[in-house]
Amino acid sequence: MAEIHENEVKIPKRILRNLITSLTAGVVPRTGAPYIAIGRRAEIAALLESLEAAADGSASVRFLIGRYGSGKSFLLQLIRGYALDGDYLCMDADLSPERRLSGGNGCGLATYRELLRNMASKASPDGGALPVVLSRYYTMLATALAKEEIFPEDPRFAPEMKKRIYTLLSELEGGVGGFDFARVLGACLLSEANGEEECRSACLRWLRGEFSTKSEARGALGFPVGGIIDDSNWYDYIKLWAVFARRIGYRGLLVLVDECVNLYKIPNRIARESNYEKLLAIFNDALEGRAPGLCVFFGGTAQFLEDTRRGLFSYEALRSRLADSRFAERGYTTYTSPVIRLRRLSDNELLALITRLCRLHAELYGGEVRLTPAECEQFLTLMLSRTGAQELVTPREMIRDFLSLLDILRENPEATPEELFRTLRPAAPPQEEEDRFPEASAEAKNTEAKNSGNDFFFNLKM
Repeated sequence: MAEIHENEVKIPKRILRNLITSLTAGVVPRTGAPYIAIGRRAEIAALLESLEAAADGSASVRFLIGRYGSGKSFLLQLIRGYALDGDYLCMDADLSPERRLSGGNGCGLATYRELLRNMASKASPDGGALPVVLSRYYTMLATALAKEEIFPEDPRFAPEMKKRIYTLLSELEGGVGGFDFARVLGACLLSEANGEEECRSACLRWLRGEFSTKSEARGALGFPVGGIIDDSNWYDYIKLWAVFARRIGYRGLLVLVDECVNLYKIPNRIARESNYEKLLAIFNDALEGRAPGLCVFFGGTAQFLEDTRRGLFSYEALRSRLADSRFAERGYTTYTSPVIRLRRLSDNELLALITRLCRLHAELYGGEVRLTPAECEQFLTLMLSRTGAQELVTPREMIRDFLSLLDILRENPEATPEELFRTLRPAAPPQEEEDRFPEASAEAKNTEAKNSGNDFFFNLKM
């Protein structure tokens, strides 16, 4: 394996600490992923191409498929960072037994709430961006009015602001739930203009899906609404958010849904197929042009996709859309299909990754790099020399073990890499029984010889 050289890149201390801490615990960091992005160029290019489609007013759905620890979540967060820098609006959520695409007891609504809670923009990358996004639009309108010499103290300001808000929001009324969505958004923006914090707070609650009944929503908002966001219609409002995002200046809406294996784990077949039906609806909307500006990426395991008893392939409508083409049998792959299977990182890419981590670890703790390039290569060689490691080792395992090694060397100055590498070396084959117990072994040999002779003598007599 050849050594890979890299340019020095300085990382802010806060981001660097969060990055190393998350990776040590086997968790994907929400910030800092681009600093350790190695390989995956074809996959990244394919996903960024899907993002560009959303910016052009189209829509796309992609499935990232790979083993646990292979880098699905990392790649999703990496794309999230690119999208935020490119001025997209982003939402992300991890599915769980309590958060699904469909189901009773508020499972679908819980997913919507998580997506809204994690809404992020370039100005608010850590989530909670809903108030920031609405304030941005209000500021844009106020700035446009100021250029026309209409200021907040001017009597013409409020009527003109209301006119411009409803001119934009009238475009949203054509979608399912669009009238209520536009009305609540308009009330939220006007309450900000008028300084009515209570009304603004109630509008934000409605947009986040926090009301359980229509009467409760009417009482808090002060005006009637036709409905609320619930399990049955939450995805329709995601489509409305995508349209709204593009109308107020964002390039599109990126939605990341990870840990989709939790759909595969649903024990009840009817409930599981209900979730697959919702996923099919999302897929069809995107590919048939009914969700302009929306880009949805799902992350899951091969089992979630391919299991014909409980996975997506158990649902014929999805299997016929997501199955590999006949040419895949001959080893040909394409990154334009809806499913992107994460390949194993090459040895050179893994070496580049741990070399970079070695430098970043030293940069965080203000010490010297304890491992030489040759020792980094030795570590990788030992990790890959284990039985089955060439196929089964994942970046998560590699990174956790390597950072643990660096922490031990930092906290124990007397420790040496060679001493720690002994732990990684394959165990020697067990000694033969005769070596460990020579007397017992000799006795066993004699017994075996006697028995063999008796058997031979018996056969002659017969």
